[in-house]
Amino acid sequence: MLVLPDRDAAEETAEELGATQPDIGELEIVRDALAGEDDAEDAQWLVVVEAPDTGWTAALLHALDAIAADHEGWREEA
Repeated sequence: MLVLPDRDAAEETAEELGATQPDIGELEIVRDALAGEDDAEDAQWLVVVEAPDTGWTAALLHALDAIAADHEGWREEA
């Protein structure tokens, strides 16, 4: 899963992943409110990435890290 700072970044990341990684599994964009926060501004957006049929490779994980970083985010293991 990729963690992004806002919805626009999550949507751009998902679009870029779909274009550059055609073999990647289904992508889902989800809002994740920070624990204990009621303010809608205090939310992270997740791009949930399913593993491709060929599984995770070092190159694919590196690509996920790079795309997330380009959008001020990061990759986390689910």
